[in-house]
Amino acid sequence: MAAAWRELAERNNANELSRDEWLGLMLDREVAIRADKRVRNRLASARLRFPEACIEDIDLAAPRGLDRRSTMALAQGEWLKAHENLIVTGQTGTGKSWLACAFGRQAARLDHSVLYVRVPRLFEDLALARLDGRFPRLIDKLTRAQLLILDDFGTHSLTDQQRFHLFEIVEERYRRKSTLITAQVPVARWHDLIADPTVADAILDRIVHNAHRVVLHGPAARQSRLGNRKGSAAPADRCPAVVGTRGMFWPWRGLLRRRSE
Repeated sequence: MAAAWRELAERNNANELSRDEWLGLMLDREVAIRADKRVRNRLASARLRFPEACIEDIDLAAPRGLDRRSTMALAQGEWLKAHENLIVTGQTGTGKSWLACAFGRQAARLDHSVLYVRVPRLFEDLALARLDGRFPRLIDKLTRAQLLILDDFGTHSLTDQQRFHLFEIVEERYRRKSTLITAQVPVARWHDLIADPTVADAILDRIVHNAHRVVLHGPAARQSRLGNRKGSAAPADRCPAVVGTRGMFWPWRGLLRRRSE
């Protein structure tokens, strides 16, 4: 707030503001800065595969199977508040991971904690954690995130241990937190991938029945990533850290300009 006070004081027409206006403008700026810092911290903790992915950059005009109304509804985040899941399926290169990261970034902007993991790597980490005593802490980390993104599910059939690990995760998160899963394999084939009928029923019952689904199709989108080209960051003015804060960091500048006219 001290920086905001100094900048206000340096304005030629600052004396035209009342004390209430000074205080309100400084408080607005402080709230915006703290919200921005909180979101940036959430994004750093999320460790998204594509940190530049952004809802605003999704090309809804491309023939990918994305419905504009459904996508925008998901972007509002009501499914996160209701602890529902989101499943994104499609062939290789259709942009599943990019889209998942875009929804992850959006969740962070809506003040939800996010964690991104690739399922093959996750199973390796869980197996090692069982050996070195980190398993309870790792499971706790996976269940704490308000949105857990499980990328590349279904690349291979699950072993007994992997089935157990997956069940532990989905059981702890069921109706408490939201999970976003991407997979090349259609949901109808997940039961066969899990292999054990009893465990498969238990896992899918906790994932699929309260999940929104997005099925991507069309040519490979690796170059477009459904939006910007791979490796290019989204312009700052198109993808602000905090939803609804374009220009919010210095809201008093417009007021000062109006005062001087």
